[in-house]
Amino acid sequence: MAEAALHSTGEDTDKPDSVVLTRREGAVSTVLMHQPDNLNSFTPELRAGLAAALEEAALDRSVRAIVLGGSGRFFSAGANLKRGTVGTESIRDILIREYKPLFDAITQAPQPVIAAVQGGAAGIGMSLVVACDLVVMEENAFLLSPFTNIGLVPDGGSTWTLTQAIGHRAAFEFAVGGDRMPAARARELNLANRLAPPGEALATAESWAAELAQKAPLALTATKRLMRTAGAQSFDDLFLAEAEAQETCGNTADAAEGIAAFLEKRPPRFTGE
Repeated sequence: MAEAALHSTGEDTDKPDSVVLTRREGAVSTVLMHQPDNLNSFTPELRAGLAAALEEAALDRSVRAIVLGGSGRFFSAGANLKRGTVGTESIRDILIREYKPLFDAITQAPQPVIAAVQGGAAGIGMSLVVACDLVVMEENAFLLSPFTNIGLVPDGGSTWTLTQAIGHRAAFEFAVGGDRMPAARARELNLANRLAPPGEALATAESWAAELAQKAPLALTATKRLMRTAGAQSFDDLFLAEAEAQETCGNTADAAEGIAAFLEKRPPRFTGE
């Protein structure tokens, strides 16, 4: 993606102090946290900028897959503890008002969101990774849940996402242990889908996103929504939801194109209609 345009989400696309960078190649939008000097730890500016960039990508119908990464040697070190809270604002309010929108932007985006993890993802940075639909980790990267080491509880929805992904016992062990989880172990537990050589997570994620961008976008969106809600529904309810989604997708031009392409033994040309 060397030729992709790299720009900030602010009005001045060349501002040196931009905390979030985006770039676009084809139908893939890449969103990068850009505070490498503090390991992309979350400041108010980063929280707001990242939510805005993810929401913008999600609302763009020409974007069919999103990659989330971080500049520098670390995906994200989590909350910036040195800055503390702002004024008298409660931690609860900050989590609900400033963090929740960026997590919603990931989980509610119609496109698949792929996390590209280099170095490590700690604290709510780890929670952000686990919230994504797919995860690529470099072989020397790690996940870390340090909350109980500093007298806090896991946040960013990770008590739910971790438990849904790996079950109560494994999730609880990771959450309270405070130890680094190497990429290989994350892969074993299905917290990471693919491993990449050092320095290759972002390129690997972008290549994967480009492949997904060739799929039928309406079918991708419907599949994401079904699987996002699967853990909260009964088999019967989900069966019915699948039937409704299949009815909708089956009547689209993309379904007709997909079937025609299969019968004609050629690549399909999906338009999202």
